[in-house]
Amino acid sequence: MAELTYRDAVARGIAQEMARDPDVVFLGEDVAKAGGVFKATVGLYDQFGPLRVRDTPISEQAILGAAMGAAMTGLKPIAEIMFSDFFAVCFDYIANEFPKSRYMSNGQTKCPLVVRTGNGAGSRFGAQHSQSVENWCMMIPGLKVVAPSTPTDVIGLMAAAVRDPDPVIFFEHKSLYPMKGEVPDGEIVDALGTARTVRTGTDATILALALMVPRALEAAERLKVEHGVDCEVVDVRSLVPLDTQTILGSVGRTHRLFTVEENPRLCGWGAEIVSIVADEAFYDLDGPPVRITTPHIPLPAADILEDMVLPTVERIVERVQRSLGA
Repeated sequence: MAELTYRDAVARGIAQEMARDPDVVFLGEDVAKAGGVFKATVGLYDQFGPLRVRDTPISEQAILGAAMGAAMTGLKPIAEIMFSDFFAVCFDYIANEFPKSRYMSNGQTKCPLVVRTGNGAGSRFGAQHSQSVENWCMMIPGLKVVAPSTPTDVIGLMAAAVRDPDPVIFFEHKSLYPMKGEVPDGEIVDALGTARTVRTGTDATILALALMVPRALEAAERLKVEHGVDCEVVDVRSLVPLDTQTILGSVGRTHRLFTVEENPRLCGWGAEIVSIVADEAFYDLDGPPVRITTPHIPLPAADILEDMVLPTVERIVERVQRSLGA
């Protein structure tokens, strides 16, 4: 068992899969000798060399076009898009090309690739480099979408993503890169489409993703100590496929649902989950589901304003307490 940062877990997860399978290659801007702008891929170039770890031009379309071509001819590329906001530059590949190639070719071509990207706010990068865009991707048929919150999940879900026959969008939260966690020795392989209950409770279910998971856990501890409210916290982890069994099971036990989303409120992932719960577990609910989100505005760069718009521990505590009348 070793303690790793989330950042170091990215490199370990990629290295694990590249060492296991010589068809796995890695490409992106400054990912080779420089180790990436967030230093999440340090050491991969030295370990695997310039044929398998390649720097690219500053062109998101070129990166994803090369990755798709490599995938269709038998390789298993991992492509980095430095900031998830830049998906807007290469969205044709993400929305029209990757997810439809196997479908449109009747299975004659496959597109087994991973697009990993720095997602989310909290690092003072402003409106065009701080968005959480997982909802952009989860709406597209044919894509799989994951967002780990711990170093162990980074490694395990990276392995699952690389080994999957379909394109997977892998969201790494920029503000989690320095976070440390205990990571088991040896190979770590997880499964896509699985949520994880990270705190059990009886009074309410709190669903969270990525950076919001540690905040939800801290809020749950405060709610228990200060208000006697025992909350269950579920790390959604995988948006597509979505683990509805774990989510509905938790709501069936606690009878209240809260989502904590870094997305802007309109069309966030929590809205889809609330819709599913309303369809399939309406009579398990003792009150309306509550979504705790960012407002529907661009992300500000000023420290105090960025902190204000993101869901905080204090806001989670206040909203749960008010809703439950605790």
